[in-house]
Amino acid sequence: MKEFNTLDDFDLGGMTVILRVDINCPLRQETMTIGDDNRIKQIMPTLKELVEKKAKVVIIAHQGRPGDWDYCALDQHAQIITQYLGQEVRYVDDLYGDEALAAIRNMSPGQAIMLKNVRELSCEQDKKSMDEHSQEELVQRLASVADLYVSDAFGAAHRSHCSLVGFQAVLPSAAGRLMERELNALCSVFEEPSRPCVFILGGSKFADSIKVIDRILTKHIADFVILVGLSANAFLKARGVDLGQDSEEILSKEFTSENLAAAKNLIRDKGERILLPLDVALDQDGVRLELLVGDLPNDYPIYDIGPRSIEKFSKVIANAGTVFMSGPAGVFEREEFATGTRALLQAAVDSGAYTVIGGGHTVSAAERFGLFSRISYVSTGGGALETYLLGRTMPVVEALKVAYKREQAKK
Repeated sequence: MKEFNTLDDFDLGGMTVILRVDINCPLRQETMTIGDDNRIKQIMPTLKELVEKKAKVVIIAHQGRPGDWDYCALDQHAQIITQYLGQEVRYVDDLYGDEALAAIRNMSPGQAIMLKNVRELSCEQDKKSMDEHSQEELVQRLASVADLYVSDAFGAAHRSHCSLVGFQAVLPSAAGRLMERELNALCSVFEEPSRPCVFILGGSKFADSIKVIDRILTKHIADFVILVGLSANAFLKARGVDLGQDSEEILSKEFTSENLAAAKNLIRDKGERILLPLDVALDQDGVRLELLVGDLPNDYPIYDIGPRSIEKFSKVIANAGTVFMSGPAGVFEREEFATGTRALLQAAVDSGAYTVIGGGHTVSAAERFGLFSRISYVSTGGGALETYLLGRTMPVVEALKVAYKREQAKK
């Protein structure tokens, strides 16, 4: 059932469109220049479509937070967008003052401008409701010269900030193409997955992983969950395995008695669907040392899964209809410990399954191993993806739904 509008629902020609994007890019600290413009590339389909359909596009976005080293103006973002768009996107050093409003009023159809960093406003990061945010000057003044609000900031969809949820209360609103693709891809995994559905969860954060595992198994979203990285180590410890001093010290930063009890309960109740490593690879003073889990503990830290685990997991992945992977299997940045992550990604793309990956490290690994283009869908979300995985409400998506219902009621 349709829950929000997309660009297909509007005649965009001549419309003044406020386009909220998430182009919060990694910067080079020494030069304060953009080091990776992938987030800018991801919003180009929406921007190009709006421009080609002769909308007047007002881009609003953020970079960093006030007080953080990566907080800066968006002029260089506008320059990169100009290059990708093939026409000038003028940077306007104002948000809703006379300069910004004049620039918007003077636009011609098919033009785009970029306003200043929206986080310069003290109200932007206040956690308020959609209706409360709609009363801010940013929303009231920009909405007075606009016809449509387009949300394409999936990476920030878990935040209830002014520029993210306020406009939906006062303007017709739509999801941009990136937002639409993200939600459709995640729906394919979480609501209508081809079976068997296999989740691979790894990385360095495991506190939330326990909640995710409980949810996707209880709701029968996943048929199997493969655990690697620190998530696997935590569950091995919960199963009674002594990992060794270095590995347990790494775990101790997040591991609590509550986490341990929750992991033990999951192993007891759903253990047959949770797949753990059979062997691991340790960092023996810079050398890869492979060891069966039964031969632990060991004084060296665990940095990867071993060959038996790779074989076991790859067989499960080969038979999958859907594969979702978030988090690497180990310290893949070091070649001697990249084996597990590379093998699991390779198994996923070779399986012919619908594959979705998310999380910065997993995406970086796919790029490094030359597998990025073979993934069915690569999610741009960080915190937004975690929120979705945990089944929590996403304020931006909810605001789009409210706007849709309001517009439908008028018809």
